[in-house]
Amino acid sequence: MALNYHQLHIFYTVAEKGSFSAAAQALHMTQPAVTMQIQSLEDYFGTKLLVRSTKRIELSEAGRALMPYAERGIDLMRETESAMARFTHMLEGRLQLGASLTIGEYVLPRLLGPFGQQYPHINIVLKVMNTAEILEQILHHQLSFGLVEAAVQHPDMVMEPVMQDELKLIVPAEHPLTQQGEVYLREVLDYPFVLREKGSGTRQVMEEELTRLQVDLDLVKTVMDLGSTGAVKSAVEAGFGITMLSPSSVKHEVALGLLKVIDIKDAAFRRNFYSIHLKSTLLPISAVTFLDFLRAQKLPL
Repeated sequence: MALNYHQLHIFYTVAEKGSFSAAAQALHMTQPAVTMQIQSLEDYFGTKLLVRSTKRIELSEAGRALMPYAERGIDLMRETESAMARFTHMLEGRLQLGASLTIGEYVLPRLLGPFGQQYPHINIVLKVMNTAEILEQILHHQLSFGLVEAAVQHPDMVMEPVMQDELKLIVPAEHPLTQQGEVYLREVLDYPFVLREKGSGTRQVMEEELTRLQVDLDLVKTVMDLGSTGAVKSAVEAGFGITMLSPSSVKHEVALGLLKVIDIKDAAFRRNFYSIHLKSTLLPISAVTFLDFLRAQKLPL
């Protein structure tokens, strides 16, 4: 028998999950099939890799020695798929992903067309939901991966930056600040703000940058906290205040002359968009190809 990557992947997943049943669920395999592959791997090395107890699977000394090599093998396979994805043009299949609100409503729609022209046989099913819902659906194997606006810390997840974005000041078309090409942050804080709700990725980026600049958040005169980007835009159009949003989300309103995008000279509200997926699951080549396509794109700032 020859050593193969599939068995190393199964071994790594069992060690990570701490049980054969949890690993089987994560790998979409039956528990007996997982057990058989581990036994084959132990037969190959001639030693026990896992210590089976009533409560949890633990690594033997040999298993602990194998673990970093298994992890490196998984990383190398991911890198290999990523490197080869750009040469693959006849991909087929159904790619199901989740995206948080700004990405799903304003960024991806204009990119799906060009991707579809390049890879016409990949059928993308996009669910737009908040980050917590995306995380939950990935953990329950209802989504292959997700795209989110803020970093997610979870022991079972791989998180990688795929795109960069920058929030800009958004004001009504006739606002006094439009008389200047650029403004200073101190000028901006003189005006009332309409913002996304606390806990949203957009609000988090704004508050983190203000904190970094040692600006007291109480100086931000927030007159409305709203639960969607669309609601924020409508309130700003109506003259209730100014806001911070991604330029991608206001392209239509700017083109119609309803809103203006203004640069702030002494502050930069930059953020990454991240992909997240389970550590124990290798992404299909279609997903790797889609993420590489996104990395090659530039958002309008």
